[in-house]
Amino acid sequence: MRRNRRSRCLFGMIIFAVTTALTAVAQTPTPSPSSLEKDFFKNILQDQKAIWTAPLHIQRADTKWVLPGSIGLMALFTTDRITGDEIAEFDRQVGASRAVSQAGAVYSLSAVAASFYLVGRKKNDAHAKETGLLSAEALVDSLIVGGALKGITQRARPMTGIERSEFFEGGNSFPSGHSTQAWAVATVIASEYHNRRSVQVAAFATATAVSFARFTGHKHYLSDVIAGSALGYGIGKYVYHKRHNQLLDASDDDGPVSKLWRPAITPEIDRRTRQYGVGLTWSF
Repeated sequence: MRRNRRSRCLFGMIIFAVTTALTAVAQTPTPSPSSLEKDFFKNILQDQKAIWTAPLHIQRADTKWVLPGSIGLMALFTTDRITGDEIAEFDRQVGASRAVSQAGAVYSLSAVAASFYLVGRKKNDAHAKETGLLSAEALVDSLIVGGALKGITQRARPMTGIERSEFFEGGNSFPSGHSTQAWAVATVIASEYHNRRSVQVAAFATATAVSFARFTGHKHYLSDVIAGSALGYGIGKYVYHKRHNQLLDASDDDGPVSKLWRPAITPEIDRRTRQYGVGLTWSF
């Protein structure tokens, strides 16, 4: 038990330090590469270097996020076994939860990224093409980071018996991979289409549903999904701000793209029948 207490403090600080630092680094955009396709794997290597060295760049101003976040995560570690045992008493929702969580699986998110990319190529839509490439980059980054943390922490899953919730027991519960992956891709999509509220809501709602389903589906503890969600959000933000071509924002603000999601209201008058009304047209 003493070993587990030490691990709670250690991993609480690590996960939130990394996430906070990633968010801080992402606030300073750099010019996007000439070809995201050509430099795809090179960019992933650069991302990994930035992610794993992020704690070295934490500044005093970041403590307002690091300290509360670390304390909150450590509190969840302390209560994980209790909340995990409580939710284990309910099994009616397990089937639905596990079905929902498939939206955060690698094959599902890969299909989303590929769809954006292929549609972008076919329609010569640079925005959709970039969304696909950056979503794929964030997905790969989240797989690498999440997999490494699972191997380091080796936390036992909720249904593994007496050693459940313990670290260094050969498990792979922390952090939730589905949550990390879903939030990484959702953050890229929401950031790319920041002027379309419906897209943002859909992306983040899906990621939230995936994270919640991993808990209600008896696959992870609350700390696993919250840490994974925060990590995925940080990775998605970093990739977007590091690689995004800002010229696409100007075309969104000034061009027809921003008008697609606005309703067109037109009066309708029929003098023969003496009917008057208003027509509402909404293009998607």
